[in-house]
Amino acid sequence: MGSNVMKWTEISIHTTNEAVEPISNLLHENGASGVVIEDPAELFKEREDVFGEIYELNPADYPDEGVVIKAYLPVNSFIVDTIDAIKQEITDLANFNIDIGNNRVTTAEVNEEDWATAWKKYYNPVKISETFTIVPTWEEYVPSTKEELIIELDPGMAFGTGTHPTTVMCIQALERTVKKDDFVVDVGTGSGVLSIAAALLGASNVTALDLDEVAVKSAQENVELNRLAERITVKKSDLLHGLDEQADVVVANILAEVIMKLTKDAAKTVKKNGYFITSGIIQQKKLEVREAIVVAGFEVEETLVMEDWVAFIARRK
Repeated sequence: MGSNVMKWTEISIHTTNEAVEPISNLLHENGASGVVIEDPAELFKEREDVFGEIYELNPADYPDEGVVIKAYLPVNSFIVDTIDAIKQEITDLANFNIDIGNNRVTTAEVNEEDWATAWKKYYNPVKISETFTIVPTWEEYVPSTKEELIIELDPGMAFGTGTHPTTVMCIQALERTVKKDDFVVDVGTGSGVLSIAAALLGASNVTALDLDEVAVKSAQENVELNRLAERITVKKSDLLHGLDEQADVVVANILAEVIMKLTKDAAKTVKKNGYFITSGIIQQKKLEVREAIVVAGFEVEETLVMEDWVAFIARRK
């Protein structure tokens, strides 16, 4: 790159757990490369459990309450307009009854090198369930047992590290529902992590869908990294539109509002006795989403809860 060092603007938004997903989405839509979520709850979680010491976190890096989301935007001639647009869109989220907390937005400039190292420190091998450990591509990691499955992820400058509660619950739900040779559909795949988990659990055919081109590219790369391209097809698609085949399991880790729009199509897509797994649901929206799932003809068999988030495992009657 020579002396022409790329500069990035770091935009930092102090908000709530509930607003993390919608704000991350709109940051990506506005061209953010990479979103780092600093959740003070991380500091107080019991980490010294069966998984040994995974984290060394510095309390000074974390806010006292709420969550700080940081994103990186390339500095260009219209960066000021972009930041104004982002601020406005975040403020508008309040119209959707999303609690945006104290919504303090600050910006700073960073050089590429600083940034590349900055976000890697948030990202270590993480054991997220009985079966799965998520390992960043640049880490050497040896499984502790034969049963342990490894998902390699290069979050690139894109999507979540797979350790968000909504993702973890989906993976636990997939462990309980996916059988050998199943056909699984992953709606709103993001980094592709759920599709990869489903394939590693024995699904012979997985379709990963996302409307965002960056997600499609990121998921495709992660699928190849895990050598699963023969079993996982990544496509750009608006929810379940254009899907003919019926699936044994449909998993959707997306916003509650979107899940409610999806339930009818899911009922057509899921085979009889098949499963519909939904996550990305904040506690406040739990009853509404559950209602929509039941009305569409599913029976909720299990409700998983982690922090402020809920996931449902539902079965088509």
